[in-house]
Amino acid sequence: MFGTLSEETEVKVPASKAWALYGTLELGKAVTGKLVEAIEVVEGDGGAGTILRFALKPESGFSRYSEKFTKVDNENKVKEAEVVEGGYLDIGFTLYRIRFEVKENPNDDTGASCIVKLTIEYEVKEEAAANASLITNEPIIGIMSIANKHLLKSG
Repeated sequence: MFGTLSEETEVKVPASKAWALYGTLELGKAVTGKLVEAIEVVEGDGGAGTILRFALKPESGFSRYSEKFTKVDNENKVKEAEVVEGGYLDIGFTLYRIRFEVKENPNDDTGASCIVKLTIEYEVKEEAAANASLITNEPIIGIMSIANKHLLKSG
C-alpha cells in the first residue's frame, strides 16, 4: 500500500534564504530540542548520501531512527530523505520518504517570499496496512512552523 501526504506554506523570505535552511544540515539544528532530542551526522556533509541519526522525544512514539539524504538538488531546491533504519521501518513500512521543495512565490513579483512544500511518501506491507493510519501531517507542520519562525527571526 502506497500513500502520500503534503503540506505547503508561504514564507516571507526569498527562496534562496529558505533553501539555505531546508537544503542543508541547518534545518536539523533548528528543530533539535524542539521536535527531536538530538541529531547526529553519521556520514556526509549535507549532500546526497548524508546519513543522520535522530533521537526523538518520547511523545513521538519512536525512540530513534536514521535517514539518508537521497537527493539534494540545489538548482531546483529539492531535497529528499528516506528512513533507512528504525522508526516506521520497524512497524512494517518499506518506505518513508520526506521531500522538501522551495519554490519562488508566483504571486510575489518582488522575490520577498517563497512557497515551501513538504511531502511524505510511504509504502507499507499489506500485513501492516493498518499502521498507515499512523502517518499524519503533524510532523511536517511542526517542521515548517519551527523553520518559518527560525527564518523570520534570523531576518
